[in-house]
Amino acid sequence: MALKAVVLYNFQAEPGNNELSVREGETVTVIDQAVGGGWIAAQNSSGQSGLVPEGYLLIGSGEGGASRPESGPCVSNPEASYPGAAEDDNSEWDDDWDDQSVSSYHGNGHTEEEGGTSGRIAHGPSVKISMNKFPFSKGPNPEVFLLAKPLANSRDRLPVYQGEVGPVWLYPTTPLDCIIADPKKESKLYGLKSFIEYQITPNTTNRHVTHRYKHFDWLYERLLEKFGSLLPIPSLPDKQVTGRFDEDFIRMRMERLQAWMTRMCRHPVVSQSEVFQLFLTYKDEREWKAGKRKAEKDELVGPMMFSLIEPEAPELDVVQVEQKCEQFSRFTRSMDDGVRELLNVGHTHWKRCTGPLPKEYERIGRAIRNLSTVFNSSNYPGEELLTNALTAAGKTYEQIAEIVAQQPQKDLYFLLETNSEYKGLLGCFPEIITVHKAAVDKMKEADRLISAGKISSSDRKCMNQRVSCMSYSLQAEMNHFHSNRIYDYNRVMQCYLEQQVTFYQQIADKLREALSRFTTL
Repeated sequence: MALKAVVLYNFQAEPGNNELSVREGETVTVIDQAVGGGWIAAQNSSGQSGLVPEGYLLIGSGEGGASRPESGPCVSNPEASYPGAAEDDNSEWDDDWDDQSVSSYHGNGHTEEEGGTSGRIAHGPSVKISMNKFPFSKGPNPEVFLLAKPLANSRDRLPVYQGEVGPVWLYPTTPLDCIIADPKKESKLYGLKSFIEYQITPNTTNRHVTHRYKHFDWLYERLLEKFGSLLPIPSLPDKQVTGRFDEDFIRMRMERLQAWMTRMCRHPVVSQSEVFQLFLTYKDEREWKAGKRKAEKDELVGPMMFSLIEPEAPELDVVQVEQKCEQFSRFTRSMDDGVRELLNVGHTHWKRCTGPLPKEYERIGRAIRNLSTVFNSSNYPGEELLTNALTAAGKTYEQIAEIVAQQPQKDLYFLLETNSEYKGLLGCFPEIITVHKAAVDKMKEADRLISAGKISSSDRKCMNQRVSCMSYSLQAEMNHFHSNRIYDYNRVMQCYLEQQVTFYQQIADKLREALSRFTTL
């Protein structure tokens, strides 16, 4: 008997993600519970199948075979699944969530892989799987930093300097960069598990290291856990459920991983961090595993990272900082709207360029060539030059159709990819600003806390200094964002317009050539 499940909450599938839209109270058939990543493959009563979030289904032996829980979607043992929960020191990488195994094959020949990368979820007693769509998260609490005892000195200070535009990070003299290349399909357990391995070569050593996607995912989670309260750490490119060994998918994933790594390399704080350097420069498996365990046990994470900020200037005025934060918030919200609009317009134009528009040019070309055939059938003397010119013009429009269909990949692709990156970056700032605002609000309560005997005057002075450090950090990050934004959009628009010029020039040249056949008549 097929396993049934009751849908607990409405879920709207995202296009292109192999997901299945379901309604609350609907009964679906469970196809595969071992998809992983917090997803279950299911089929509705209409025969449509796809992925549904695991927490949205109540699985039983049949309709009405189980009772509905009182609470909403949750994760089991959230404390263990929260980013930063350390694995056993002697554990190896858990391979079940990123490998292709015999048990993961389905009748259609595809394999399934978990979706997403921005949160962790417990799956069984020891397996930890990333999931992008329904992350479990604990909001960063700035009080951990503001009211903590004075910290021991650390060598990993984060200096902030006064630049022409205000507070700025200390940038390394030699910018870090890396190249991701040579993806290879590897396997283990006698071929039962397969994966793609990439070579990453940093410019500092020119010696390549190899990593799988799950290693990038691990790095992302470490960076998010460590820096997420003060820096935007955009998500990795999503995982894919099917076709992850297709050449086009491997190429696109590599390009997006390259873009993600390049952005991390350009950040003066992330790029110089110990965990990021480990990822790029480990010498052997032993050093990698030791560094991995050390990073997972790092206690200097989240709001405590602000304790490393070393501003060279005196404390900032809270009112001025709040004004700048509000201005930046308005800007990022407006930019987010603009980025989303450009993405929507761009995707619509892409569909038109690869769908109806080439077909229109093809129809024009075919109609002209058909007219040439009709003219040729008249057998009228001296008409051959005209019919040949008409035939050439028809072929020209068919060639233009091919050029139009191929063009988005040459110009629009890079514009959309850049905007997708910034969409991810912009989505990180609200939480960063919220952390800062919570700290400012707590500082404003200082008088009441002193009256209540919860803190002393010296504690209040310490809080002021620490909030000032947080303000320096936030403004340095704002300035880093703006400088990168100006550079990125200048570069990508130059690329886009140069390709557009070439595109229209190519079409114009072909039309001139077709025209020349008529002017010689």
